[in-house]
Parts: sequence; structure tokens; C-alpha cells
Amino acid sequence: MDEPSLSTWRSPEPARGVALVLHGGAEHGVAVVRPWRLAYLRMVPLARDLAGAGRAEGLHVALLRNRVRGWNEPGLDAVQDARWALGRIAEEHPGQPIVLVGHSMGGRVALRVADDPAVRGVCALAPWTPKAEPVRAVSGKAVLIVHGTNDRITPPAASRAFGERALPGASRLARFEVADEGHAMLRRSAVWSRLVRSFVLETLGLAPPDDLLRAVWSKPPGERLRIPV
Repeated sequence: MDEPSLSTWRSPEPARGVALVLHGGAEHGVAVVRPWRLAYLRMVPLARDLAGAGRAEGLHVALLRNRVRGWNEPGLDAVQDARWALGRIAEEHPGQPIVLVGHSMGGRVALRVADDPAVRGVCALAPWTPKAEPVRAVSGKAVLIVHGTNDRITPPAASRAFGERALPGASRLARFEVADEGHAMLRRSAVWSRLVRSFVLETLGLAPPDDLLRAVWSKPPGERLRIPV
């Protein structure tokens, strides 16, 4: 079986924080994730955009390529790979805070491994959050969930239910609903990128939130789960 790999975008400034980007996959599958797989390629522009936004602020970005495409209960291959990546980041950037950014299965992975002490927050994009998905890992963390209203792959109602269960334990949590958007994040890609940039930079203390997020954080927690955008 191939090893997982990390592609990195390094700031010329001393590191002040790291974003770990996690791609999607499938519930089951042992096919090797090649660099040309769509689920992986989908995250490359997002990682590059994030790196450009944080370049002057000391943000380093790492994009994980999993060994195989499946979540694969009970072995949880994707979770194992994310833990490996967190270990590699800790070796290279000891003590630096991390924000996780994951799409689809990668969103579920991010929400699972958020209990790593270095993780400050999770940005889960169209996450796969089954009914029994545990919320304990995001306790004390900042969480942003973004879901397209027309997603037919991962139900938006499921991520809303996850947000409701996670809200009491998270340090703060917001969930945006992107109108007329499906699972692939292609129709309104600028909106997804804007939310990721703002959340990551703010959570790492590298920049203030933009107007969109600032307005959300001023709302009572119970009003942050269905923010239209």
C-alpha cells in the first residue's frame, strides 16, 4: 500500500500557524489515491488560495493525499492518514496551532481528529456526518460548517444535526448554507474560498474576520446554524 503524502505551500515568513487540508473519498474503497483523482484535485485550488491569503502572515498550508480512497470501518484508513499528517506537522512546526479544512469525507475526518492538542479549529465543507457521528472531538474548538443547499451526496440536514449536537461543547460554531450549490463546490466557488480564508486566518490569529464572519459571531449561538449565503 502506498504511503500518504503531503504537498506543502510555505510562507516566506516564520510559521505562525498551519492549515491541513483533507480531501474527500468514499465510505469503502482500497483504490490508491493518485494525484489525478478528482476528490484530491478539488482541494488543490482551495489550498493554493489559502496559502496565497496567508503568505505574508506566516501561514503554512499542507494538503494530505490519503493512501486509499475509503473511510473503511473499522480500520479508519482516512483517520489514520490524518493522524500521520498531524504528527508530521508537529515535527516540522512544533508548538504551532493548526486549523483543519476538510471536504466531504475529509470533513468527517477533520471533525474526528480535531481532538489533537494542536488543533484550534475545523472548517468542514459539505461534510459527511452520519447520524451517530460523535461530537466530542470538537469540544473546545472553533467549528465552521459550510453546506450547499442542493447537495445530493452528503445531506445538508445531517450537518445541521451535527452542528446542533456539537454547539454546546464547541468554543464557537457557525454553519452556512450556500444557496443553489451542490456537493462539488463549483457553482459558487468564490463563496467557499472566502469562508475558508476568513475562518482559517481568524482562528489562527493571523487576521481579523471579514464582514461575513464578523456578523455571524455577533449572533446568539442558536442562530448560527442556518446562515444563508
